[in-house]
Amino acid sequence: MQDLITKPGPGPAADAIPSDGRGSSLLSLMVRIEDCIETETASLRADPRFDIKASNARKGRHLHELTKALKGMKESDLDPEHRAAMTRLRAKLAINEATIRAHLSAVGEIASLLQNVIERAQADGTYSMHEFGQR
Repeated sequence: MQDLITKPGPGPAADAIPSDGRGSSLLSLMVRIEDCIETETASLRADPRFDIKASNARKGRHLHELTKALKGMKESDLDPEHRAAMTRLRAKLAINEATIRAHLSAVGEIASLLQNVIERAQADGTYSMHEFGQR
């Protein structure tokens, strides 16, 4: 992984994750993001009425928070706990992505089926020129 953000980091890890709680706050944020991703993944699999738009908004807010929390850090600035949390988060995001792709594929298939039904209904002769032409 390259720098966690585009700016260069401040230097040693001790400077990057101060003992003022920023490190534990970052870890807490990563856990909240993991929970959000797990919830979305499970809901996409089980709840046909799941509000994906609201979930995307939550993920966007979490991404914003994470970007702010990591500002100025490099991967080398993270301690082992943070690295492990980042690895878990990446794995959960990969599973989430696969679930979203499957969901979108299913939506596409349903849309295609509906389109075919509509086209067949329109082509069944009910509204053809022959029916309305010469009576």
